[in-house]
Amino acid sequence: MTPVRLILACALVAATASSVAAAADAPAKVTGSTALALAGVIAPLSPVLSGAEKKAMAMLFAANPDIPYKKPIVVTADRIVCRTGNVDITVRNCEVTFGKKVKTVNGSTANEIFATEALAGVPADGAAGSNFESLSKLSCTIDPNAIRRKDGSGADCMFQPGN
Repeated sequence: MTPVRLILACALVAATASSVAAAADAPAKVTGSTALALAGVIAPLSPVLSGAEKKAMAMLFAANPDIPYKKPIVVTADRIVCRTGNVDITVRNCEVTFGKKVKTVNGSTANEIFATEALAGVPADGAAGSNFESLSKLSCTIDPNAIRRKDGSGADCMFQPGN
């Protein structure tokens, strides 16, 4: 390979690697049923949502749009890290961070969060008998009035994949 071609090939590889890294650092957005599912599995754990907001989220997530709650609901989490085992297949846990509060869930609740993160496009990472998924800066806006229209709108989430 000539020196000019070698330099061009190296530049192309560097540009591609830079683009891939930038894409991995870019915030992700999900809408519709995936956003409702992501907000729905995190809402019950939130220390900042009111009882009425949690009840409204549970009703919406259970396909009951006829709720008395009318205002948009914002579901947030600073960080979510989930782990499942592929050697010890009974391991399922997630740590969900809200400010300084960390809630740890296990079993079916952790499995539900892990699966919903995968549905939302959060990439998995493996290490020594475990699978990990993580995201940060989750912010979902759920609008019960828009969801009642049954046109696919009313649920939007933004997050940063990984930590």
